[in-house]
Amino acid sequence: MFEVFEKYLRKHTDISDQDLEIIRTASTERKLRKWQSILHEGEVWRYNCFIASGCCRLYRFDKNGTDHTVRFGVENWWITDQESFNHETASEYNIEALAASTVILWTKAQWLDLLQMIPALKLFYERLTANAYEASQRRIYYLISYSPTEKYLEFEKTYPSIFNNVPLHMVASYLGISRETLSRIRKDFTRSAINLPENPEGL
Repeated sequence: MFEVFEKYLRKHTDISDQDLEIIRTASTERKLRKWQSILHEGEVWRYNCFIASGCCRLYRFDKNGTDHTVRFGVENWWITDQESFNHETASEYNIEALAASTVILWTKAQWLDLLQMIPALKLFYERLTANAYEASQRRIYYLISYSPTEKYLEFEKTYPSIFNNVPLHMVASYLGISRETLSRIRKDFTRSAINLPENPEGL
């Protein structure tokens, strides 16, 4: 599955075959079963993780034991607990696969070595980090200012196929709305999308 990452990286930066082989050698491919976790609360997250196929989520529990989805990751996305990774502290989060998935992993030490050795990768990673920060700002804004329907539309734009892989309550927790509200919004859009032919006889 490294070929998926290679295609992704070539799309975003100009990188040599030699450098790609160095990145490949340092990587580890891991297949995950549906619902299998790769990070549990209390563990230190020590990896950069690229999703080659499938779907994952990052979530945590509140004091009442309710889980809250912080982000989803789909094919060609990254999934991480950046705070635990940066500071090597115990994570407050969990990462699990929501479908059978394949991920590509690099340890923190391996990744830092790669950034030093490969300028193109370092430049790419700096852009990736900046884009992630901007995305977080946008998400905070729409969580505090958008209506439930606007949140739903924004989610569909960001994750167009995720409803096929993710239980509805997880999407609702990600959007900060109730499952009942999300179900109502989806039903309203389903009804509006159905164009029934006119029947002049009323039959």
